[in-house]
Amino acid sequence: MTTLHQEHTAHDHAHGPHCGHTEVPHGDHVDYAHDGHLHREHGGHWDECEPSGHAAHESHEHRHSGDCGHARVRHGDHDDYLHDGHRHAAHDGHWDDH
Repeated sequence: MTTLHQEHTAHDHAHGPHCGHTEVPHGDHVDYAHDGHLHREHGGHWDECEPSGHAAHESHEHRHSGDCGHARVRHGDHDDYLHDGHRHAAHDGHWDDH
């Protein structure tokens, strides 16, 4: 699955380990959850870090909820759960890997 390159314009906030936003490991970089978006630094600016396409997380038996113990981050119109270096989101009876 590829990640779209969509610059987040007019983003004056500099994310980092102490900025107060949730750090989300994502492949070879770190995203920051901010106002329902996931931002990553790229080439001197901030991008919306969104996957293209649909990727179901196969064989994921765990059911996430508000009290499952995994960090929850707002992502657009739903919540993702941070689990083993992935973001999981409920979708049509299964969990997607964002």
